[in-house]
Amino acid sequence: MSAYSRRRAVATLSAAAGGALAGGLASSAHAADRGRARGRGPAPLRRAHAHNDYLHERPLLDALDHGFASVESDIWLVDGQLLVAHDASQLDPERTLQRLYLDPLARRIRANGGRVYKGHKLTLQLLIDLKTPGDPTYRALSEVLRGYGSIFSSAAGGRVRRRAVTAVISGDRGARAPMEAEKLRYAFYDGRHDDINSGVPASFIPLVSGNWNSSFTWQGTGTMPAAERNWLNLIVHTAHRQGQTIRFWATPDAPGPARDNLWRTLLDANVDWINTDDLPGLESFLREHDA
Repeated sequence: MSAYSRRRAVATLSAAAGGALAGGLASSAHAADRGRARGRGPAPLRRAHAHNDYLHERPLLDALDHGFASVESDIWLVDGQLLVAHDASQLDPERTLQRLYLDPLARRIRANGGRVYKGHKLTLQLLIDLKTPGDPTYRALSEVLRGYGSIFSSAAGGRVRRRAVTAVISGDRGARAPMEAEKLRYAFYDGRHDDINSGVPASFIPLVSGNWNSSFTWQGTGTMPAAERNWLNLIVHTAHRQGQTIRFWATPDAPGPARDNLWRTLLDANVDWINTDDLPGLESFLREHDA
């Protein structure tokens, strides 16, 4: 981030920090029941985000076995089908969004009495990254999500109805216009830092994501520079006052002291989502440090 951009963003975020706490979906996104009771397993990990979840041996299921509260799936609109893949070379007509994510979630929620995690009041975040042009891809996705409306959170007239799963749309920015035009939505928008003080409510943008390396030089070795720590705290504080949650992608993810140090710093700053491809590694860390 350039010095000019940083100064502009600091001014923007500082102005927003004085605002009143906004209501919306994000205020309840982390309302996981941490208690244990007979018949329930360990509490789900309210900060754990499975980046590129579909690359694991068992998409969705591996993340849920490790207690993750958020999973990410990339989708491509191909011949009217929503296919899950990271690159075009990996496209497979058998790997649809419905088959890998929506149908297994619907089955699990029915079996668990309306919850993704039986006995725990947590709404799973399904982050859907659009790899093909956003407008047509989102329109196709919207029709699919309506068919699963009983399990997905929705918004109408600025009011949010929270259900077992919340779909958040990331990737190609062309999705925003058709989303804003919908009177009833079964998905929400993944914003960027410029959206924190834009006046758009958390009922449309409950999540704000950013590339770690665009805002910070620190990679977890030693102590985070004071200026960067202050910047991190300001981003998080301001987003929270708007009722939004914060996620960074491209954080260091190789096991070792630097990653653990960075993850501890994110926890200290109250960053809402920690991004990883290492499911057991983050589970172990959060069970120890974010109980």
